[in-house]
Amino acid sequence: MSTKDYLDKDYYKVLGVSKTATTDEIKKSYRKLARKYHPDTNKGDAEAEERFKEISEAHSVLSDDKRRKEYDAVRSMPSGFRGGGQPGGGFGFDLGDLFGQQGGGAGTGERIGDLFGGLFNRGGATRPGTGARRARRGADIETEVTLSFGRAMNGVTVPLKLTSEAACPTCHGTGAKSGTVPRVCANCEGTGQETRNLGKFGFQEPCHVCHGRGLVVDDPCPTCSGSGRATGTRTIQARIPAGVADGQKIRLKGKGAPGENGGPHGDLYVNIKVLPHAVFGRSGDNLTLEVPVMFAEAALGGEIKVPTFQGQPVTLRLPEGTPNGRVLRVKGRGATRRDGTKGDLLVTVAVQIPQKIDDDTRAALERLRAAGGGEDLRAELLQQAKEE
Repeated sequence: MSTKDYLDKDYYKVLGVSKTATTDEIKKSYRKLARKYHPDTNKGDAEAEERFKEISEAHSVLSDDKRRKEYDAVRSMPSGFRGGGQPGGGFGFDLGDLFGQQGGGAGTGERIGDLFGGLFNRGGATRPGTGARRARRGADIETEVTLSFGRAMNGVTVPLKLTSEAACPTCHGTGAKSGTVPRVCANCEGTGQETRNLGKFGFQEPCHVCHGRGLVVDDPCPTCSGSGRATGTRTIQARIPAGVADGQKIRLKGKGAPGENGGPHGDLYVNIKVLPHAVFGRSGDNLTLEVPVMFAEAALGGEIKVPTFQGQPVTLRLPEGTPNGRVLRVKGRGATRRDGTKGDLLVTVAVQIPQKIDDDTRAALERLRAAGGGEDLRAELLQQAKEE
């Protein structure tokens, strides 16, 4: 487990226990949550799977007395030592850098000792590999994909051309001109960090000579000017799941920019834009459809045939006296959900009033109006409008 995880993740909150919880309380909460979010009982639910991983990770730390003490020690440090420009003060350095190579478990306690040894000039021991260049995670990338209504409903694999920063193709990330190699920075001895003394204590920050790389380039690469990085393009095949909606954002883990020095790729975030359909709309996981109905059909009732998306039409029963705007539901004919089930098709009745009326129709409508007994349907409305 990395120090960054210790700082960023509140394991007590994940398990829903207090910081003073006993081992039995932690175990009891873990078992309850693990049963609820276990992948076997939430098949196809990516959120439940991610939640289960978080719960398992929190339990692995808090159930181990040694790791729990290390975790509590890191979390209890003053905010100024947690990095990143704290409001109102703070030293603003990366605690992960102070701890050296990222990683966790058994060595974390030793790294904490080294931290305070160097921080207060107590001569913390130098560990093997301290001068190694630190791996860095690649940046996240965001892009947009426009899909037809049908492709969004069915799911599709699309090629995405991405532009991001990567290792320079000329120097392969070294930053040095062909035929030369960078040298280890003499100021920081390759660590990429240097200590600034502030009276009785000091703290580490990126080396001002090599700017945190640990290497110095005397003869820089003409392509990247010695940075070792360059902008490149690549094409990946991205799978868009069935049922995505307009405005949805999909995360593709590990598909972002390449990392440095063996670090992992960042993530790719795909913003989905779905073009409208001529007939069907979306409301959450349901499809929507407006169907015109004749006045006589709505008044007398009957059966009407309505289309379904990429399927055979279905017949719906109109109750006698169906009002304009009534919604009828067709089960399982909507968009695909994350768990593989489908939403419904919501059919809205749109009663059509004839624009031209022949003599027979007029006579029938007059008889219908007379059958109403002269009741004023708007009398109550007019009365309510007068009330303050």
